[in-house]
Amino acid sequence: MPNPGLTPGSMFLSEYAMKSKYSIFSLLRNSLSYHQNWERKWRSPDPKPAYDVIIIGGGGHGLATAYYLARQHGITNVAVLEKSWLGGGNTGRNTTIVRSNYLLNESAAMYDHAIDLWENLSQELNYNVMFSPRGVLHLAHNVHDMQEIGRRGNSNYINDVDAEFITPDQIKTMVPIINLNCRYPVMGGVLQRRGGTARHDAVAWGYARAADSLGVDIIQNCEVTGFDIKKGVIKGVKTNRGVIKAGKVGVVTAGHSGVLADMAGMRLPIESTPLQAFVSEPLKPIIDIVVMSNTIHAYVSQSDKGELVFGGSSDPYVSYSQRGAFNQLEHVVGPLVELYPIFSRLRMMRQWGGTVDVTLDRSPIVSKSPVKNLFFNVGWGTGGFKATPGSGHVFAASLASGEMHPIAAPFSIDRHYTGALIDEAAAAAVAH
Repeated sequence: MPNPGLTPGSMFLSEYAMKSKYSIFSLLRNSLSYHQNWERKWRSPDPKPAYDVIIIGGGGHGLATAYYLARQHGITNVAVLEKSWLGGGNTGRNTTIVRSNYLLNESAAMYDHAIDLWENLSQELNYNVMFSPRGVLHLAHNVHDMQEIGRRGNSNYINDVDAEFITPDQIKTMVPIINLNCRYPVMGGVLQRRGGTARHDAVAWGYARAADSLGVDIIQNCEVTGFDIKKGVIKGVKTNRGVIKAGKVGVVTAGHSGVLADMAGMRLPIESTPLQAFVSEPLKPIIDIVVMSNTIHAYVSQSDKGELVFGGSSDPYVSYSQRGAFNQLEHVVGPLVELYPIFSRLRMMRQWGGTVDVTLDRSPIVSKSPVKNLFFNVGWGTGGFKATPGSGHVFAASLASGEMHPIAAPFSIDRHYTGALIDEAAAAAVAH
């Protein structure tokens, strides 16, 4: 229920206090104590006996949902339950790419809604999420690739998603280090200038701080072990810290969504696989755009620290592993060295994996469930980070009203039984 004590005036004062707390003057003041006296960004409360809404999953999507529930719908009696630490799952294990140039109408609506929110998110949260619209360039290496980017680019144009066709000479100007005439000849590309990158940790921290300031309880080290369901209606959740009652429950658990669904007595049309990534040693700026190659399924960008961030396709087996492996390193690095010979002298620093939950059509499930008042926002596969603000925004609206937001409605779980799939599996060539 909306908090009757949350008035526009009190919300303004809360936002003013937060902005003054993190102003340039507070930065200078705390520098005198070697930054040892900063307040915690969010509280660590014990769970209450009951909440209006419980969000399971303390990643970007879950925290964004909690924030928008409080900020836009006045529902502040909300708990975010995270079994480990905040942002320790896929939010902290991705390659930070943001784009919306998907083929199908439903996907374009969801991801472009997210881009609209990304563009003002730092101002909205008063927290620098380091969104950098440096552009995302998809390369084409053969006739099929050229046909694919043509089809997708025209679809983007129809859906008011920005897309530009780029010639090899233009690509060489934008990415001077690229080798156009290698084993994977570059025939052209499609560019989305509004795309780019953001800082994954900052997104989680920004949403967490903003949600906490509005009264949301963020409870870490609180693992959900089951659901309290009576006569087909959700009544609460069972955790390692006791039973917590709830009017509504939203499951936003990325790679472990199938585990949570099993606890509720259902099976989702989802498989979980590892997705690996790695970073190089820091370099001076050499690439100021995100470059993705669909045929070889590898992509690269450069972080603000100078590290080159590499990634590829998800592993071809089902697993909950969060480890890296040499086979994927070889699969990605070999073709990248062909395209960018300068990379052959790089030293790799870190390699890691995340667990992604993938649906049959490579589109998410944002939906009601057969259990009344139990909602799922899962199945984002390898492309969840870019959707974070849009996903949280429409899921919060759905939880608040009890009916799915128009942007979320096509992503119902029922599409897997009716055949109304949103099949991005091959349509966008690469799902990241």
